[in-house]
Parts: sequence; C-alpha cells; structure tokens
Amino acid sequence: MPLKIAMISVHSCPLGKLGGENTGGMSVYIRELAYELGRRGHLVDIYTRGHEPVHDQIVALGKNARLIHLKAGQEEEIAKLAIYPHLAEFACEVEDFRKHNGLHYDLIHSHYWLSGWVGKSLERWWNIPHITMFHTLGAVKNAIGIGTVEPELRINSEGALIKDCHRIIAPTERERRYLTRYYDAPSGAISVIPCGVNLNLFRSVGKEIARSRLGFDGNRIILFVGRIVPLKGIDKLLMAMTYLEERGRLKLVVIGGDGHCYHELERLKVLSRSLGIHKSVSFLGLVEQGKLPYFYSAADLCVVPSYYESFGMAALESLACGTPVVATRVGGMESVIRQGETGYVVRDNTPHRLAGKIALLLSMSKARAIREIRQSVIKFSWSNITEAIVDEYRAVLRSFRATLC
Repeated sequence: MPLKIAMISVHSCPLGKLGGENTGGMSVYIRELAYELGRRGHLVDIYTRGHEPVHDQIVALGKNARLIHLKAGQEEEIAKLAIYPHLAEFACEVEDFRKHNGLHYDLIHSHYWLSGWVGKSLERWWNIPHITMFHTLGAVKNAIGIGTVEPELRINSEGALIKDCHRIIAPTERERRYLTRYYDAPSGAISVIPCGVNLNLFRSVGKEIARSRLGFDGNRIILFVGRIVPLKGIDKLLMAMTYLEERGRLKLVVIGGDGHCYHELERLKVLSRSLGIHKSVSFLGLVEQGKLPYFYSAADLCVVPSYYESFGMAALESLACGTPVVATRVGGMESVIRQGETGYVVRDNTPHRLAGKIALLLSMSKARAIREIRQSVIKFSWSNITEAIVDEYRAVLRSFRATLC
C-alpha cells in the first residue's frame, strides 16, 4: 500500500540555491528522497516556509511529490534562529492546509530541529508516528568549537525531540554515537541509513570536454564544493596548497557561498593573499547543481577538509563522476572512500596531512579507472536508500499501530 508522508523542512526550501547559508546537503536529501518516494507510488507533501514571492504556494517536484510554501513570519530570507518564534504559526498553517484540502497522512518525517518542533505538534494533533533526522547536531558543533556557538535553545530542543519522537534516522554510525554521547539517546531508537547520490545526474562527462566547457587551462584542478563556513575547514585546504611542490601548476576551485557568507569569504581571500597563492585560487560562488558534474569531471580530485559533516554528500557526488576524494575522518567518509583506491581519509585537516594525500593522488597515473571509482558508490543510489527508508517507515508504522491495539 502506498504511504502518505508529511515532510517538514521549515527553514530550508529544497528549491533554494545550493551552497547558500540554509541550503546544503539537507535540501538535496529531501528533494531526492521525495522524488524517489513519489516515483514508487507514495504520496509526499513537503511543508516549508514561504521565503520568496516568486515561488508558487504549491510546486510539483515529480510524480506524487510536491512542495508547499506556508507562512511563518515575513516572506523573506531570515536567520534560522529568527524562525523559532514563528514555529507555532507554521504548525497551524500546516494544519489549516491539511483540513482545507481534506488530507490525511500516515506519518511525519521532519528534518532539522526546527522542523522537529513542528513535527512534535503535528504528531499530537494527528496521532501518527513522527520520524526525525537532524542532519547536524548543535552539541557536536559546540564540542568542536569552530564557528558560531549554537544556542542552548537548540541543544535543549534537540534533546526533547530525541526523547519524544518515534524514530531517529542517522546517516552514519558516527552520528549515532554522537546522539548517544551528547544527548543520551537510546541506541535502539536510532536507525542508520546513509545518504544517497543521483547517479543519473552525477556521472563523468569526460575530463577534456568538461575543462573545455568550463574554460579551464592545463593546470591540475583541486575542487571544493560546499557552504562557505568555518566548520568546512577551507582555510586548512588553502594552507595545504603551500605544501605542494607543483603548486605553480595547480588551481584550487572553491564552489559555494552566498551573500550571508561575505565575512568568511573575505577572510579566506585575505588568507590566500597572505599565503601567496591567491592567483591559484578561484572562488566561484554558487553553481547550479546541474553544472556540478562538469566541475567534478574536470577536477583531478575533490577535497572535503571539514571539521564536521553529518554525512558529506559532495564526496559521493565526486566519486559518482569518477573523481577521487581526499577527506577528513568525518561523516560517512570511511564508508564512502576506499582507502588508496578511490581516495584517502586523513585523521584530521592538518594542512600537511591534507597536502600529503593530495600530492599522492596527483602523482598517480591519469589513466585512473573512472568506471571503477563510480562503481564503488553504486550502492548509494537513491533507489537503494529510499528502499531502506520505506522499510523503516513501515517498521515504525507497525510498531505504532501495535501500541494502539
């Protein structure tokens, strides 16, 4: 039987430009999961906050999947924490929409702690199970101590949600350990299901074709894709460039960032000038997702120098395009990268460690088997991931209905 699923993503619209302050891997995750669920015959409504007047209230995302914009404060981009006072209003908007359209759902799947707050209210009103996924954890960010300090409001809200929801989906075993260590979450309430990758979109287009289209010259290309925030460790990657002997023939291409990251971007530009590598670094800003396969294909390798990732979807995308990855030991990197075959996982983002593995990959033959690198991540197709998610949905529903008998 097809399921009817209410997804909640208050602060991050799946149609937002990727690489911005509020639109990263979580937006991709929600969009791809909803599309695949709809393709399988399930009905998915994603509720998000109206943030741009140019968007219709209801936007089709594919067969049986749609995005619904509802009011929560002013219809403009605002900081995540500023949305909190409007969560009760948003929950009421969801309920009004449901009633007006005669909708009934089997379960709620919320994303991020703000959405989880809304999910808790809807769970009580609708008497259906609530599954949540945090995507990042405030207590872990604070423990790392890089970037903005997460407020107690977030930490306490995450803790309350963990105790109140019916199931937590974590993308990695590492995230499961964080949930138990920092929030005392019962291990049995957590299911580990990795993130996926769109194998139809992310595939090699050929290095020379990609470089010609992008206007790249004969330099070796090192790629970073992600949000421009301190937690991503981009400064460590810039420092690593100074350890590479052939840096005169290297080009670091940084993709991501919007107007909200101006100060961090300027800090990185000042750092690149002080290191004397500014002529070898290009900050390209936001790039449409459909163009990313050209950048991954043109690159000699992709680097994920983060201090913390819930999973790290950029690594999956790069490998799906046949491009190896150097990454820190974060998120799902150890399950995604085959050490010495499709890239390297380093202990931390110390510049000399990053540089050592970057140099090692650059020294290898250019005739790397693109097909073999891509083949290594086939199991992460959204079809496989969605199948696991649906199994989880059904298991939670069975357990919930058994308690009602």
